Amino acid sequence: HHSNHVAAIMELSSGYPGYDCYIPFENGFLSEILLQQGYSTYCVGKWHLTPAEQMSAAGPYDRWPLGRGFERYYGFLGGDTNQFYPDLAYDNHQVEPEKTPEEGYHLTEDLVDKAISFIADAKQVAPNKPFFMYFCTGAMHAPHHVTKEWSDKYKGMFDDGWDVYREKVFSRQKELGIAPADAELSPHDPDVQDWDALPEDERRLYARMMEVYAGFLEHTDHHIGRLLDFLKTLGELDDTLIMVISDNGASAEGGPTGS
Repeated sequence: HHSNHVAAIMELSSGYPGYDCYIPFENGFLSEILLQQGYSTYCVGKWHLTPAEQMSAAGPYDRWPLGRGFERYYGFLGGDTNQFYPDLAYDNHQVEPEKTPEEGYHLTEDLVDKAISFIADAKQVAPNKPFFMYFCTGAMHAPHHVTKEWSDKYKGMFDDGWDVYREKVFSRQKELGIAPADAELSPHDPDVQDWDALPEDERRLYARMMEVYAGFLEHTDHHIGRLLDFLKTLGELDDTLIMVISDNGASAEGGPTGS
């Protein structure tokens, strides 16, 4: 973080040397290294590496993905965005989604479609050329947006509340061998209210929020699966190194009832 001049995230610049959120160009990106080695390089989704004052159509663009070793880019430059009405950039241009939510638009689906098209276009011309893709959805970062057919699949699943649910999950982790058989459940977070002490309206609200989150996660998993299925269709899946990295816990922007 310190050598990159980013103390935490791009929005938290202090203005002091080493914490100005301007990543030095001498700090090479993996995309820049692989581009020089003959790879096609693509960035799709969340970027969050450009200072806020340089994200407008006025540029400069040298800290956008195409300025840091990526040949193609499609996604959102900030740390989060609306899943139905995202702030999109295509290469070095700000663009609007190609359709509306009423017409079936969702950002995750759009990102996967574009990732597939980038790879397909290159493979048609240079089938043996290796590629590097940095793919980062807006999920599961806030805001949690998904259509009802996904969230309603989990209706009632969280009605017992988070206290009971964490016990069920912990027990299941032991059964699967994920957690050691002699592990003990961590103490209840004192900043989280006991479920049984909540008013009925709040319990219904929080149960619904958990349903939406679960549906959003399954929706994300489904569409990432489409990308993997595409690689399998190409015959590239077994020859592709896939690294899965998750960077976010709970939202910092809102309390229990959201923002």
